[in-house]
Amino acid sequence: MARGDQIYVIRPFFNLDGLYEHHGIDCGDSTVIHYSKQEDEATVKRTSVATFSQGKPIYTRQYPAHYIAETTLQRAQSRLGERKYNLLFNNCEHFATWCKTGISDSKQVRKFAPLLATLNPDQLSGKIYTSFQDGHQEDAPRLLESALGEIKLAWDDLQPRYNKAVREMKSWDKVAHKALERHREDLARVALHRKREFRLQAEDLKQHLDRLAKMTETLVEQGKAIGGRRQ
Repeated sequence: MARGDQIYVIRPFFNLDGLYEHHGIDCGDSTVIHYSKQEDEATVKRTSVATFSQGKPIYTRQYPAHYIAETTLQRAQSRLGERKYNLLFNNCEHFATWCKTGISDSKQVRKFAPLLATLNPDQLSGKIYTSFQDGHQEDAPRLLESALGEIKLAWDDLQPRYNKAVREMKSWDKVAHKALERHREDLARVALHRKREFRLQAEDLKQHLDRLAKMTETLVEQGKAIGGRRQ
């Protein structure tokens, strides 16, 4: 690891080792800038490497193209004090990747956590809470319920926007066909351009919805697995 590197450690999530990567930017002086969590609040802070790693091995994320160290650090420092953490769209990996590459992305969100349309989070959280009652993981059900709550809020926001984009895409496709039938190629080009805009919107929103679905599936399966262990 070196100055300006994007570094990460593997932290346990609900006491399951290897499930969660915590990312930050190495400042090169035994400090790290990262989203630091204290209780229920997350803030971009500069802390010691020891605080960041919590005694765990530190790994470096490599990229084929990235900013130089000084630029990476300047970007990280520009967000010190930020309190806009979001599990799905602005977590510690989103932050560190943005600092290093200019792209806010989280590989573990894309890989990570059944569809919310068929999921009842209230029933799920109740079952998971029951599965932990005899253990010593008092915070796990609260954290899991909170994560599912964030996912549901994001889903309820994104799904109507996705449905609207699909409708608009189909509508502009019809307009383009009618324009061509009337030999109005100028209007058809405009309609096709609008169709493409809404198609790109729909594709982007669909990717987010797919990520939410996979995150939920993982959380559900992990909750079941832990519940089985506690029986």
